[in-house]
Amino acid sequence: MSKQSLTLSNELHAYLVAHGTPPDSLIADLIAETSAALGGVSSMQIAPEQSAFFTFLAKVIGVRAGVEVGTFTGLSSLSIARGMAPGGKLICFDVSEEYTSIARRYWERAGVADLVELRIGPAADRLGELPAEPHLDWVFIDADKENYATYWEALVPRVRPGGVLAVDNVLWSGRVLDPEGERSESTAAMIAFNDLVAADKRVEPVMLPIGDGLTLAYKR
Repeated sequence: MSKQSLTLSNELHAYLVAHGTPPDSLIADLIAETSAALGGVSSMQIAPEQSAFFTFLAKVIGVRAGVEVGTFTGLSSLSIARGMAPGGKLICFDVSEEYTSIARRYWERAGVADLVELRIGPAADRLGELPAEPHLDWVFIDADKENYATYWEALVPRVRPGGVLAVDNVLWSGRVLDPEGERSESTAAMIAFNDLVAADKRVEPVMLPIGDGLTLAYKR
């Protein structure tokens, strides 16, 4: 059997976060407010190690032009914006004024509000507003699973060669292994999407066991 990634206990996860770049007070406040205000819905927020990873990746890639589909209360966008190159722009698509009102406050507190543009409305309709040519350095998809394939097909042609697409929840709490007869609509969509990415010759993908599963895809 090949070596596998560790299953993290709560204690080991805390150790992992503490020995990377742990959340600063601003991110800790955002995580706490999201949990207190939204309860169980707060599970849609990315994991703290993903936050640090996204800032790291934005710096390594040198992100100047990015897109996020699914902003929620803003942890992922805040993390990306903090690592972007000077003069960069992250365009965020979301349908909720309520959730993104929290995000707006934290972008202001972090001093990155001028780097982030929020567009409210269904991304399936609004992604067509973006220039059609390959210009994006970074894409993050973390929204309704049934439309993942739609977002992917709209955005892959707009990513420059050498750019990166990141997609969250690709392991779907293990439900990607559900038998066909037991799959919900969201689970079936997630399984079909993962197969789509694996077969897409325009990218080189890798699926990582971070958070609820994270696919990174390098644009050829």
